[in-house]
Amino acid sequence: MTNGIYDEERAKASILRRIKKERSIFRDRSKMAKSLKYAAVAAMAAVVLTTTLFFKDVLTTTPLKSDPVHVNSNIKPGTDRATLILEDGTSVVLEKGSSFQKQNINSNGERVVYEPLEKDVNETEYNILNVPRGGQFYLKLSDGTEVWLNSETQLKYPVAFLEGETRKVELVYGEAYFNVTPSTAHQGAKFEVLNNGQQLEVLGTKFNIKAYKDESNIYTTLVEGSVQINTSNVKKVLVPNQQSSVNIFNNEIYVEHVDVENEISWIKGIFSFKGKSLKDIMKVLSRWYDVDIVFENNDMEEVRFRGTLDKGQAIGEILSIMKSNTINNYEIKGGTIIIK
Repeated sequence: MTNGIYDEERAKASILRRIKKERSIFRDRSKMAKSLKYAAVAAMAAVVLTTTLFFKDVLTTTPLKSDPVHVNSNIKPGTDRATLILEDGTSVVLEKGSSFQKQNINSNGERVVYEPLEKDVNETEYNILNVPRGGQFYLKLSDGTEVWLNSETQLKYPVAFLEGETRKVELVYGEAYFNVTPSTAHQGAKFEVLNNGQQLEVLGTKFNIKAYKDESNIYTTLVEGSVQINTSNVKKVLVPNQQSSVNIFNNEIYVEHVDVENEISWIKGIFSFKGKSLKDIMKVLSRWYDVDIVFENNDMEEVRFRGTLDKGQAIGEILSIMKSNTINNYEIKGGTIIIK
């Protein structure tokens, strides 16, 4: 009996020692797991911080050194330049160092301003402003509306608007940001932007339209105010921070909320790419630097990049930064960038 009790007590003690040991091991493993978890989170955060490039901040603290093998000094950032086509077909080159003046038109070579005509206009005369690849330009219409034109963009507009009638302009192709003077300042006259089957009605607002020839959609992003998108199929009213996408083949409209600052960053001298595909990014860079893009590796087209790039930087510096985070390799041959 006594030996039985002793054996039982000894067994209990042994079990308790094993339980304590297991608990100790469990606690050690838990600590290790937590440490690994925190280490993993820290590593992920480091990757995110490395990938999310705020290019302008980097430039002010640590000047970038591009790989000399990939740099081509012949490829320059875009500048303020355009060609103005007058009503009679005359072409006027507008660029830094030049100036032009005729009737109510004034240009210092870096912007063109149309002053209101003192006398009433009975017939509408049109001008065309053509911004090439590698260019951008600022335009002020006779009603005070401001327009920023991006690379590879053409806008047709009246020299002066007829008093009280709808103010119409045509974005033939490309991208433009509008700051429209309100209709209340023009006897209630609305402002309309026409483009490839899309009609945009404006009362007085700020918005961006992107309608490049190599894209199948027209993108309209509303910054403030209100606009109505009209197609042959449907009408849609946008509110601020919304973007409409109109398919040019079937005129269907899709509306979504977007980061407005990301969409209009180009007018502020930067490229803001938040999760855009490398294919879309290279389209933007090709227009601004007037280069051709070739993807040797098609899988690279859908790789995503997140960062803010300075439009004034050399193409070699931008590509070097993207190479360290997104691009495997690239090569510049003349006016062509090859993504490998």
